[in-house]
Amino acid sequence: MKKILMTLFSFTALLFILVACDNNGDNGYDNGDENGYEENGDDNDTAEGNEGFVGVSMPSLALERWERDGTQMEANLIAAGFTVDLQFAQDDVATQINQIENMITAGVDILVVAPIDGETLTGVLESAHAQGIYVIAYDRLIMDSEYVSYYVTFDNFYVGVTQGNFLVDALGLGQGDGPFNIELFGGSPDDNNAFFFFEGAMSVLQEHIDSGELNVVSGQTDMMQIGILGWGTADAQVRMDNLLSAYYSDTELHAVLSPNDSLALGIVSSLENLGFGDTLPMPVVTGQDGDLANVQSILAGGQAMTVFKDTRVLAEAATRMVTEILNGETVTVNDTETYDNNVRVVPTFLAEVFTVTADNVYEILVESGFYTAEELGLD
Repeated sequence: MKKILMTLFSFTALLFILVACDNNGDNGYDNGDENGYEENGDDNDTAEGNEGFVGVSMPSLALERWERDGTQMEANLIAAGFTVDLQFAQDDVATQINQIENMITAGVDILVVAPIDGETLTGVLESAHAQGIYVIAYDRLIMDSEYVSYYVTFDNFYVGVTQGNFLVDALGLGQGDGPFNIELFGGSPDDNNAFFFFEGAMSVLQEHIDSGELNVVSGQTDMMQIGILGWGTADAQVRMDNLLSAYYSDTELHAVLSPNDSLALGIVSSLENLGFGDTLPMPVVTGQDGDLANVQSILAGGQAMTVFKDTRVLAEAATRMVTEILNGETVTVNDTETYDNNVRVVPTFLAEVFTVTADNVYEILVESGFYTAEELGLD
């Protein structure tokens, strides 16, 4: 995982080229009846010179990553010549639906939507389809609608696998030591990605739980028990507080599976409040997104790792997809089998993820320009 800047972005560029070259194969999708729309032709004025109107709907400004995603995508789309309406719904489903309805009324040609609740947009997507508007699901899959044209995301199952493998290596599982005590956290149960993260992690960890090397002391292993609605930092801290008081007054905790950075912030805060990382050894805590506060925590010896999802790459992929759709071109995807929204398998572009620890923060995050050394206290 120790990749310098040129390796990181050369790989991404190569991935785009290779996938694009394969557009005539199984990974290529035309903008035709497959997606419930007529193919864009030369008489579509919005496709000429990239002068289309794009509505971008993000969940909230409360999570750092959504602000980054939205502003990066807006900048990319404007640079490509599009008019953009970017809205943040403040984690309120009714607000997001209303904002999307307003975009439809305003005459957008395409919608890029990161849903708050992927199961609540069926009606508004029907309205979009009636107006001939394409829909790209962004990072979170929109469920239960045939009118999701495409999906752009990271390999979310692999995110969980990466976290699981990190815990295996950090604890030395399979080497005859242990048993080790672990607690599991899940993401928001109304977010389809939360299940991919958890299933990916458990595909690695379950055999060690079954063998007794890993012990979930609380016994809480079901998503309905471990999930944190809305990915709330405060709620994760409360649950960690409760777990520590109920099960760890005289029992050592070795690891916590946290699916993302917002939950990890709350988990680490809870642990630090009870002396972990000071008078007690800090458990191995995972994360995802590469949020600034979490990277700073990693450098300070709190959180152990984060799975870095470069939002610049995802925003670039979404912009590329918008351009291809509105120009009537074959759309670049690299997964046509995995992402079933209960109505159709949505053709998807998957971007790569990277493991960040204290050992490679500089080369992954600073040399790539994602953060400055000053922001991370490394100058």
